[in-house]
Amino acid sequence: MIRRLLSHDLPRNRWLAAALLLIVLALAFAPFLFPGSKALGVASKVLVFVVLVASYDLLLGYTGIVSFAHTMFFGIGAYGAAIASARLGAGWGSVGLGLAAALAVSLGLALLIGLFSLRVKAIFFAMVTLAVAAAFQTLASQLSELTGGEDGLTFKNPEWLSPAFETQLFGLAVDGKLIAYYALFAVTVLLFLALLRIVNSPFGRVLQAIRENDFRAEAIGYRTVVYRTLSNVLAAGFATLAGALLALTLRYTGPDTTLSFEIMLDILLIVVIGGMGTLYGAVVGSALFVLAQNYLQDLLKLAGGAFEGVPLVGAVFTPDRWLLWLGVLFVLSVYHFPTGIVGRLRAARSAQPSP
Repeated sequence: MIRRLLSHDLPRNRWLAAALLLIVLALAFAPFLFPGSKALGVASKVLVFVVLVASYDLLLGYTGIVSFAHTMFFGIGAYGAAIASARLGAGWGSVGLGLAAALAVSLGLALLIGLFSLRVKAIFFAMVTLAVAAAFQTLASQLSELTGGEDGLTFKNPEWLSPAFETQLFGLAVDGKLIAYYALFAVTVLLFLALLRIVNSPFGRVLQAIRENDFRAEAIGYRTVVYRTLSNVLAAGFATLAGALLALTLRYTGPDTTLSFEIMLDILLIVVIGGMGTLYGAVVGSALFVLAQNYLQDLLKLAGGAFEGVPLVGAVFTPDRWLLWLGVLFVLSVYHFPTGIVGRLRAARSAQPSP
Protein backbone atom coordinates (compact mmCIF):
# COMPACT_ATOMS: atom_id res chain seq x y z
CA MET A 1 0.00 0.00 0.00
CA ILE A 2 2.74 2.47 1.00
CA ARG A 3 4.84 1.42 -2.00
CA ARG A 4 1.95 2.15 -4.36
CA LEU A 5 1.13 5.43 -2.59
CA LEU A 6 4.75 6.56 -3.08
CA SER A 7 4.69 5.46 -6.73
CA HIS A 8 7.24 2.72 -5.92
CA ASP A 9 9.81 5.44 -5.15
CA LEU A 10 10.84 4.39 -1.65
CA PRO A 11 13.52 6.18 0.40
CA ARG A 12 15.87 3.18 -0.04
CA ASN A 13 17.80 4.00 3.12
CA ARG A 14 16.73 3.32 6.70
CA TRP A 15 18.19 6.60 8.00
CA LEU A 16 16.45 8.56 5.28
CA ALA A 17 13.18 6.73 5.96
CA ALA A 18 13.52 7.50 9.68
CA ALA A 19 14.26 11.19 8.97
CA LEU A 20 11.29 11.50 6.61
CA LEU A 21 8.99 9.77 9.11
CA LEU A 22 10.18 12.06 11.87
CA ILE A 23 9.59 15.18 9.75
CA VAL A 24 6.12 14.03 8.66
CA LEU A 25 5.08 13.18 12.22
CA ALA A 26 6.47 16.47 13.55
CA LEU A 27 4.51 18.38 10.91
CA ALA A 28 1.37 16.29 11.45
CA PHE A 29 1.31 16.98 15.21
CA ALA A 30 2.99 20.40 15.20
CA PRO A 31 0.00 22.26 16.70
CA PHE A 32 0.14 19.97 19.74
CA LEU A 33 3.88 19.31 20.01
CA PHE A 34 5.05 22.90 19.49
CA PRO A 35 2.49 25.36 20.89
CA GLY A 36 2.78 28.98 19.95
CA SER A 37 2.11 31.06 16.85
CA LYS A 38 5.77 31.15 15.78
CA ALA A 39 6.14 27.36 15.78
CA LEU A 40 2.91 26.94 13.84
CA GLY A 41 4.05 29.58 11.33
CA VAL A 42 7.38 27.78 10.87
CA ALA A 43 5.63 24.45 10.31
CA SER A 44 3.29 26.08 7.77
CA LYS A 45 6.24 27.60 5.92
CA VAL A 46 7.95 24.21 5.79
CA LEU A 47 4.83 22.70 4.18
CA VAL A 48 4.60 25.48 1.57
CA PHE A 49 8.30 25.20 0.74
CA VAL A 50 8.03 21.42 0.34
CA VAL A 51 5.61 21.95 -2.56
CA LEU A 52 7.55 24.92 -3.97
CA VAL A 53 10.96 23.25 -3.85
CA ALA A 54 9.65 19.89 -5.11
CA SER A 55 8.07 21.65 -8.09
CA TYR A 56 11.39 23.36 -8.84
CA ASP A 57 13.20 20.03 -8.53
CA LEU A 58 10.95 18.77 -11.31
CA LEU A 59 12.63 21.39 -13.49
CA LEU A 60 16.20 21.39 -12.23
CA GLY A 61 16.71 17.89 -10.84
CA TYR A 62 14.63 15.83 -13.26
CA THR A 63 14.75 17.85 -16.49
CA GLY A 64 18.01 19.76 -16.11
CA ILE A 65 16.42 23.20 -16.68
CA VAL A 66 17.78 26.18 -14.75
CA SER A 67 15.00 28.74 -14.35
CA PHE A 68 14.90 31.93 -12.29
CA ALA A 69 11.20 32.57 -12.92
CA HIS A 70 9.87 30.10 -10.38
CA THR A 71 9.12 32.79 -7.81
CA MET A 72 7.11 34.62 -10.49
CA PHE A 73 4.67 31.71 -10.68
CA PHE A 74 4.78 31.48 -6.88
CA GLY A 75 3.80 35.15 -6.70
CA ILE A 76 1.06 34.81 -9.32
CA GLY A 77 -0.64 32.16 -7.18
CA ALA A 78 -0.37 34.31 -4.06
CA TYR A 79 -1.64 37.44 -5.79
CA GLY A 80 -4.45 35.55 -7.49
CA ALA A 81 -5.89 34.37 -4.16
CA ALA A 82 -5.22 37.72 -2.47
CA ILE A 83 -6.69 39.97 -5.18
CA ALA A 84 -9.84 37.88 -5.56
CA SER A 85 -10.40 37.70 -1.78
CA ALA A 86 -9.71 41.40 -1.28
CA ARG A 87 -11.90 42.57 -4.17
CA LEU A 88 -14.74 40.04 -4.08
CA GLY A 89 -14.86 39.39 -0.34
CA ALA A 90 -13.96 36.40 1.81
CA GLY A 91 -15.38 33.13 0.55
CA TRP A 92 -14.52 29.89 -1.19
CA GLY A 93 -15.89 31.24 -4.46
CA SER A 94 -13.41 34.12 -4.37
CA VAL A 95 -10.52 31.78 -3.57
CA GLY A 96 -11.53 29.39 -6.34
CA LEU A 97 -11.91 32.16 -8.90
CA GLY A 98 -8.59 33.75 -7.94
CA LEU A 99 -6.80 30.41 -8.08
CA ALA A 100 -8.31 29.55 -11.46
CA ALA A 101 -7.25 32.92 -12.89
CA ALA A 102 -3.75 32.56 -11.39
CA LEU A 103 -3.35 29.07 -12.88
CA ALA A 104 -4.49 30.30 -16.29
CA VAL A 105 -1.96 33.15 -16.23
CA SER A 106 0.89 30.95 -14.91
CA LEU A 107 0.31 28.10 -17.33
CA GLY A 108 0.01 30.51 -20.26
CA LEU A 109 3.23 32.32 -19.35
CA ALA A 110 5.07 29.04 -18.73
CA LEU A 111 3.94 27.75 -22.13
CA LEU A 112 5.08 30.91 -23.90
CA ILE A 113 8.43 30.98 -22.08
CA GLY A 114 8.98 27.31 -22.84
CA LEU A 115 8.08 27.46 -26.52
CA PHE A 116 10.09 30.60 -27.25
CA SER A 117 13.08 30.09 -24.97
CA LEU A 118 13.78 26.39 -24.43
CA ARG A 119 15.29 26.06 -27.91
CA VAL A 120 18.26 28.19 -26.81
CA LYS A 121 21.18 27.09 -24.64
CA ALA A 122 20.67 26.66 -20.90
CA ILE A 123 22.45 29.87 -19.84
CA PHE A 124 20.37 31.98 -22.25
CA PHE A 125 17.14 30.39 -21.02
CA ALA A 126 18.17 31.17 -17.43
CA MET A 127 18.78 34.81 -18.38
CA VAL A 128 15.42 35.05 -20.14
CA THR A 129 13.59 33.72 -17.08
CA LEU A 130 15.54 36.09 -14.81
CA ALA A 131 14.52 39.07 -16.95
CA VAL A 132 10.86 38.01 -17.02
CA ALA A 133 10.79 37.48 -13.25
CA ALA A 134 12.40 40.87 -12.60
CA ALA A 135 9.90 42.58 -14.92
CA PHE A 136 6.98 40.89 -13.17
CA GLN A 137 8.26 41.92 -9.74
CA THR A 138 8.55 45.53 -10.91
CA LEU A 139 5.04 45.36 -12.38
CA ALA A 140 3.58 44.00 -9.14
CA SER A 141 5.26 46.79 -7.16
CA GLN A 142 3.94 49.54 -9.43
CA LEU A 143 0.33 48.43 -9.96
CA SER A 144 -0.70 49.78 -6.56
CA GLU A 145 -4.44 49.86 -7.26
CA LEU A 146 -4.50 46.16 -8.11
CA THR A 147 -1.66 44.61 -6.10
CA GLY A 148 -1.21 47.06 -3.24
CA GLY A 149 2.25 48.02 -4.49
CA GLU A 150 5.14 47.67 -2.05
CA ASP A 151 2.70 47.39 0.87
CA GLY A 152 1.03 44.31 -0.56
CA LEU A 153 -2.51 43.11 0.09
CA THR A 154 -4.18 42.02 3.32
CA PHE A 155 -7.41 40.06 3.06
CA LYS A 156 -9.76 37.80 4.99
CA ASN A 157 -9.96 34.04 4.58
CA PRO A 158 -13.18 32.04 4.25
CA GLU A 159 -14.97 31.68 7.57
CA TRP A 160 -13.69 28.16 8.34
CA LEU A 161 -10.08 29.30 7.97
CA SER A 162 -10.50 32.49 9.98
CA PRO A 163 -8.68 32.57 13.36
CA ALA A 164 -11.90 33.76 15.01
CA PHE A 165 -13.87 30.69 13.85
CA GLU A 166 -14.57 28.08 16.54
CA THR A 167 -16.46 24.81 16.48
CA GLN A 168 -16.68 21.45 18.22
CA LEU A 169 -15.23 18.34 16.61
CA PHE A 170 -15.52 15.00 18.40
CA GLY A 171 -16.06 16.90 21.62
CA LEU A 172 -12.93 19.01 21.17
CA ALA A 173 -12.80 22.76 20.62
CA VAL A 174 -11.30 23.49 17.20
CA ASP A 175 -10.50 26.96 15.85
CA GLY A 176 -9.90 28.29 12.37
CA LYS A 177 -6.12 28.31 12.73
CA LEU A 178 -6.09 24.57 13.40
CA ILE A 179 -8.42 23.87 10.48
CA ALA A 180 -6.28 26.06 8.19
CA TYR A 181 -3.09 24.25 9.23
CA TYR A 182 -4.47 20.76 8.66
CA ALA A 183 -6.01 21.82 5.35
CA LEU A 184 -2.53 23.04 4.34
CA PHE A 185 -0.99 19.75 5.56
CA ALA A 186 -3.50 17.63 3.59
CA VAL A 187 -3.08 19.65 0.37
CA THR A 188 0.73 19.52 0.69
CA VAL A 189 0.67 15.73 1.03
CA LEU A 190 -1.61 15.36 -2.00
CA LEU A 191 0.49 17.68 -4.16
CA PHE A 192 3.73 15.96 -3.14
CA LEU A 193 2.29 12.52 -3.95
CA ALA A 194 1.12 13.88 -7.32
CA LEU A 195 4.66 15.10 -8.06
CA LEU A 196 6.05 11.69 -7.06
CA ARG A 197 3.64 10.07 -9.49
CA ILE A 198 4.70 12.42 -12.30
CA VAL A 199 8.45 11.86 -11.93
CA ASN A 200 8.02 8.08 -11.68
CA SER A 201 5.73 7.86 -14.72
CA PRO A 202 6.95 7.19 -18.28
CA PHE A 203 6.80 10.95 -18.79
CA GLY A 204 9.12 11.48 -15.84
CA ARG A 205 11.58 8.92 -17.15
CA VAL A 206 11.72 10.73 -20.49
CA LEU A 207 12.52 13.94 -18.60
CA GLN A 208 15.40 12.16 -16.85
CA ALA A 209 16.65 10.85 -20.19
CA ILE A 210 16.63 14.41 -21.54
CA ARG A 211 18.53 15.58 -18.48
CA GLU A 212 21.21 12.93 -18.98
CA ASN A 213 21.61 13.34 -22.76
CA ASP A 214 19.17 15.48 -24.72
CA PHE A 215 20.82 14.65 -28.07
CA ARG A 216 20.32 10.92 -27.52
CA ALA A 217 16.72 11.46 -26.40
CA GLU A 218 16.08 13.50 -29.56
CA ALA A 219 17.75 10.83 -31.69
CA ILE A 220 15.48 8.04 -30.45
CA GLY A 221 12.35 10.04 -31.29
CA TYR A 222 11.43 12.21 -28.32
CA ARG A 223 10.71 15.87 -29.05
CA THR A 224 12.79 17.37 -26.27
CA VAL A 225 11.35 20.90 -26.62
CA VAL A 226 7.83 19.56 -26.09
CA TYR A 227 8.81 17.58 -23.00
CA ARG A 228 10.80 20.47 -21.56
CA THR A 229 7.91 22.84 -22.16
CA LEU A 230 5.47 20.45 -20.47
CA SER A 231 7.85 20.14 -17.52
CA ASN A 232 8.02 23.94 -17.30
CA VAL A 233 4.21 24.19 -17.38
CA LEU A 234 3.73 21.52 -14.71
CA ALA A 235 6.33 23.08 -12.41
CA ALA A 236 4.68 26.49 -12.86
CA GLY A 237 1.29 25.04 -11.95
CA PHE A 238 2.54 23.50 -8.72
CA ALA A 239 4.44 26.69 -7.82
CA THR A 240 1.22 28.67 -8.36
CA LEU A 241 -0.64 26.38 -5.97
CA ALA A 242 2.15 26.80 -3.41
CA GLY A 243 1.84 30.59 -3.69
CA ALA A 244 -1.91 30.44 -3.08
CA LEU A 245 -1.31 28.23 -0.03
CA LEU A 246 1.18 30.75 1.38
CA ALA A 247 -1.20 33.67 0.83
CA LEU A 248 -4.07 31.85 2.55
CA THR A 249 -1.77 30.93 5.44
CA LEU A 250 -0.51 34.49 5.98
CA ARG A 251 -3.73 36.25 4.89
CA TYR A 252 -1.35 38.64 3.16
CA THR A 253 0.88 38.81 0.12
CA GLY A 254 3.44 41.31 -1.14
CA PRO A 255 6.51 41.51 -3.39
CA ASP A 256 8.89 40.58 -0.57
CA THR A 257 6.95 37.49 0.53
CA THR A 258 6.70 35.76 -2.86
CA LEU A 259 8.50 37.58 -5.68
CA SER A 260 11.89 38.55 -4.25
CA PHE A 261 15.08 37.07 -5.70
CA GLU A 262 16.11 36.04 -2.16
CA ILE A 263 13.31 33.46 -2.21
CA MET A 264 14.67 32.10 -5.50
CA LEU A 265 18.09 31.74 -3.88
CA ASP A 266 16.48 29.96 -0.92
CA ILE A 267 14.84 27.50 -3.31
CA LEU A 268 18.17 26.80 -5.01
CA LEU A 269 19.90 26.30 -1.65
CA ILE A 270 17.23 23.89 -0.44
CA VAL A 271 17.38 21.85 -3.66
CA VAL A 272 21.17 21.56 -3.37
CA ILE A 273 21.10 20.74 0.35
CA GLY A 274 18.33 18.15 0.05
CA GLY A 275 19.53 16.60 -3.20
CA MET A 276 18.57 17.27 -6.80
CA GLY A 277 16.42 14.76 -8.62
CA THR A 278 15.01 13.07 -5.53
CA LEU A 279 11.88 15.03 -4.41
CA TYR A 280 12.50 13.66 -0.91
CA GLY A 281 15.30 16.20 -0.80
CA ALA A 282 12.62 18.91 -0.87
CA VAL A 283 11.19 17.55 2.39
CA VAL A 284 14.51 17.19 4.20
CA GLY A 285 16.02 20.38 2.79
CA SER A 286 12.94 22.52 3.48
CA ALA A 287 12.71 21.32 7.08
CA LEU A 288 16.40 21.94 7.79
CA PHE A 289 16.60 25.29 6.00
CA VAL A 290 13.42 26.83 7.43
CA LEU A 291 14.33 25.67 10.95
CA ALA A 292 17.81 27.17 10.60
CA GLN A 293 16.38 30.37 9.15
CA ASN A 294 14.00 30.83 12.09
CA TYR A 295 15.85 29.38 15.08
CA LEU A 296 19.55 29.85 14.33
CA GLN A 297 19.48 33.29 15.94
CA ASP A 298 18.03 31.80 19.13
CA LEU A 299 20.74 29.13 19.22
CA LEU A 300 23.46 31.75 18.68
CA LYS A 301 21.99 33.82 21.49
CA LEU A 302 22.30 30.84 23.84
CA ALA A 303 25.84 30.12 22.63
CA GLY A 304 26.78 33.79 22.99
CA GLY A 305 25.56 33.76 26.60
CA ALA A 306 27.62 30.65 27.33
CA PHE A 307 30.79 32.25 25.91
CA GLU A 308 30.14 35.71 27.31
CA GLY A 309 33.40 37.31 28.46
CA VAL A 310 35.58 35.05 26.28
CA PRO A 311 37.61 37.23 23.86
CA LEU A 312 36.60 36.95 20.19
CA VAL A 313 34.53 33.77 20.73
CA GLY A 314 31.65 35.65 22.33
CA ALA A 315 31.61 38.13 19.43
CA VAL A 316 31.50 35.33 16.86
CA PHE A 317 28.41 33.72 18.43
CA THR A 318 26.23 36.84 18.41
CA PRO A 319 22.71 36.58 16.87
CA ASP A 320 23.60 39.36 14.43
CA ARG A 321 25.95 36.96 12.63
CA TRP A 322 23.33 34.30 11.95
CA LEU A 323 23.67 34.76 8.17
CA LEU A 324 27.39 34.04 8.45
CA TRP A 325 26.70 30.80 10.29
CA LEU A 326 23.95 29.90 7.83
CA GLY A 327 26.51 30.30 5.03
CA VAL A 328 29.02 28.17 6.94
CA LEU A 329 26.43 25.43 7.43
CA PHE A 330 25.60 25.53 3.71
CA VAL A 331 29.28 25.22 2.70
CA LEU A 332 29.75 22.30 5.10
CA SER A 333 26.63 20.55 3.82
CA VAL A 334 27.76 20.91 0.20
CA TYR A 335 31.27 19.71 1.08
CA HIS A 336 30.12 16.63 3.00
CA PHE A 337 27.00 15.97 0.87
CA PRO A 338 27.95 16.95 -2.72
CA THR A 339 24.89 15.13 -4.09
CA GLY A 340 22.65 16.41 -1.29
CA ILE A 341 21.62 14.69 1.90
CA VAL A 342 19.19 12.33 0.18
CA GLY A 343 21.63 11.56 -2.64
CA ARG A 344 24.42 10.79 -0.19
CA LEU A 345 22.26 8.51 1.94
CA ARG A 346 20.97 6.63 -1.09
CA ALA A 347 24.49 6.27 -2.47
CA ALA A 348 25.64 4.90 0.89
CA ARG A 349 22.83 2.34 0.76
CA SER A 350 23.77 1.29 -2.77
CA ALA A 351 27.41 0.93 -1.80
CA GLN A 352 26.65 -1.56 0.98
CA PRO A 353 27.54 -5.13 0.01
CA SER A 354 24.58 -7.43 -0.45
CA PRO A 355 24.36 -10.28 2.07
